[in-house]
Amino acid sequence: MITRRKFLATAAAVPAVSYLSLAQAYADTPKSLLVVAQQLDNMTTLDPHVSFEAVGSEIIGNMYQQLVKPNVDDPDVVDPDVAESWEASEDNKTFTFKIRDGITFSSGNELTAEDAAWSLRRTVKLNKSPAFIITQFGFTPENADELIQATDPRTLVIKTVEPTSIGFLIYCLSANIGCVADKQTVMANEVDGDMGSAWLDKNSAGSATFMLDTWRPSDVVVMTVNPNAGYDGPIERVMLRHIVDPSSQMLMLTKGDIDIARDLTAEQLQSIASNDSVKLLRKQQASIMQLSMNVSHEKLSDPKVWEAVKWAIDYDGIKRNILGDTYEVHQSFVPNGLPGALNDTIFTQDIEKAKALLAEAGYPDGFEIEMDHYSAQPYPDIAQALQANLAEIGIKAKLISGENRQVLTKMRARQHQMILSAWGTDYFDPNANADPYIINKDNSDDAASKPFVWRSHFQDEELIALAEDARDESDPEVRIQKYLDLQKKFVHASPFAIMFQKTATVAMRTNVDGVILAPLPNNNSYEEVTKA
Repeated sequence: MITRRKFLATAAAVPAVSYLSLAQAYADTPKSLLVVAQQLDNMTTLDPHVSFEAVGSEIIGNMYQQLVKPNVDDPDVVDPDVAESWEASEDNKTFTFKIRDGITFSSGNELTAEDAAWSLRRTVKLNKSPAFIITQFGFTPENADELIQATDPRTLVIKTVEPTSIGFLIYCLSANIGCVADKQTVMANEVDGDMGSAWLDKNSAGSATFMLDTWRPSDVVVMTVNPNAGYDGPIERVMLRHIVDPSSQMLMLTKGDIDIARDLTAEQLQSIASNDSVKLLRKQQASIMQLSMNVSHEKLSDPKVWEAVKWAIDYDGIKRNILGDTYEVHQSFVPNGLPGALNDTIFTQDIEKAKALLAEAGYPDGFEIEMDHYSAQPYPDIAQALQANLAEIGIKAKLISGENRQVLTKMRARQHQMILSAWGTDYFDPNANADPYIINKDNSDDAASKPFVWRSHFQDEELIALAEDARDESDPEVRIQKYLDLQKKFVHASPFAIMFQKTATVAMRTNVDGVILAPLPNNNSYEEVTKA
């Protein structure tokens, strides 16, 4: 999808507005101001090559263009953004991108291939949390200057250390690490060799529709229109207000003090659905919930037990009675909305089949087991439902509740038996989840790499080989089919009962249109918003 900002060359600048003057505009918000209530306290930076939190990634996505962007309607398609075209060499080690002409940063500087090359090199050299998305192709601070270069103002050349699927590379470049920042502006604010990172924490240097006006941590974020983006819409400012309490968000929304509420609970969304002044927008997110079984535990080492557990779960009942519209049943490691997702429902509750499998595994009377889970809802209610489901086949699960960090610490130490947890996808490619769920090369306790699958002591050489083969496949269509085939095998051959995929819901006033939600937060957008 090519948005208007990619073709229009100019737009009128908007006057600067202070935080205090904006604060007076809460009630009866004007058409030029979009006011959003959202929990903002997980943000630590707005540097596009450092940020790895969901809310920060979303804000960054509204201020920076990337080399490429996932298509909103078709997850198997990547659209041009800063790069208008790309091609791979015959050996699949050299990738040439043609940079679109006529893009201008908010500073007024022209965007060139050097800005794109420098931005990628900057990610590698800073080596912060999201850097692995690009460094997995062999880039290091020492070789980045040689392997990532602008050969002329419109041509970016990327050379990978090993042959690489262009589909894999393109999907990775659609993450925030593919954001193109204004080299001249950022480096003018460099301090002590930080490549401008301290300055970019609370400033922006992008070319997308919006630019940063104000960020007061755990208070407010204000974005104003980038005068050079070619934006022709009615919104001049977007204000994100940090409102922690969902009840306060709902009250402000119904009164018209805000245009959008982002954090309403399932019960609140149900109660507000009949309000004529409010409408709901839903989109599945790349976040999945699963029950993991630690195969180092004697009673969880048999694949027949894994299958029995999967057939014992009442997926539809849990969704209907607990989760409502906040989650959908999903049973594969690639979330719906990402390329190559398997959306088939493989398992439905079948108690007799589950009992038979358990008997074949040598446990006709079941066994006792511990199940850890997050203490925040909806996890306690889901854990109780799973406890009841498992009891029907003789498995007596003792529930252990803990804060998110406590549960994760236990899992990362491989000390769990069963554990109910969630996993969020890091970038827009099936390998983003195939890697952590399957590729475990060293299963020892002191392994250098400790992916999600390692935590449950699971290692399957056949699945690993299939995952690596799919990752490295050069034909995009064949690659997707290989991931589909891999998922069909994985759902039966792994100790992970993947159950649900999260659905994000935006509650908004009925006069608001054009909000875009995507599977990954960096592609959520306010660019097309209008207010009647």
